[in-house]
Amino acid sequence: MDRLTATILAFVIGVLALCGAIVYYFGWLLLIRLILGLAFLCATVIFAILLGILVYAKSKYAIPSFLGLLSSAYALYQCYTWSEPMHIVYIIVAYVIILAFGLWYISEPDLSIFERLRSAKALERSGNYRAAARKYEKMGDYVKSAECYLKAGLLESAAWCYEKAEMFERSAEIYEKLAKEKGESYYWKEAYEFYKKAGNLRKAGECLERYAEEEPWYWEDVAKLWEEVGDKDRAVKAWRKALEYYKKEAEEEGVFWEDVAKIY
Repeated sequence: MDRLTATILAFVIGVLALCGAIVYYFGWLLLIRLILGLAFLCATVIFAILLGILVYAKSKYAIPSFLGLLSSAYALYQCYTWSEPMHIVYIIVAYVIILAFGLWYISEPDLSIFERLRSAKALERSGNYRAAARKYEKMGDYVKSAECYLKAGLLESAAWCYEKAEMFERSAEIYEKLAKEKGESYYWKEAYEFYKKAGNLRKAGECLERYAEEEPWYWEDVAKLWEEVGDKDRAVKAWRKALEYYKKEAEEEGVFWEDVAKIY
């Protein structure tokens, strides 16, 4: 047993022994009061620190932090006096409800309360495709989610959902469309990768070729892919472009001569 494990074990045994002694000499009630008191003391300190930070930042969340500070401080006082123990129970229940609501809210932060309460189909029928897509996505129906994202004009989200549904060719088609519309070479590479996953090597080669026009160190990969497809003419053209790139780099940097030799 290493030193850290032994220290942790000794600490746990010490805490359990202390709890046992408190119960033996003073009863379970005092132990419960001490545990609750320590918990609310920690909460009070945390809320106080948060309040100071949020007030300094002039944040609107300073008010909830102030309410949290008041409630935790009051609960700590009740743990000491034990005059109204039910008030402690009410505060704990309120914290649990607020925590549950917070977790529910952050699970779909981009949906309004009204959108959360409606079904995916109802949102789709009403033309709220973005919210419907998020609902379908949460349900695991990635195909319906992708269709709704397309109707909402959110192409990248649609491509991601088709990827989750393992419809790689549809993802590739969307990335190809994005590449043409936005003129960003990154999308050509994404289209290439998904066409390759779908087994459509010819389309993958065409997309990687477009990407290599912007990022010339990919011409060698283009050439190898055309060789795999069996298109010798396009492979030779790609090897020539790869040769041009490596020769230029070799002359400027003094490296890549081995790559030049291999291509020759």
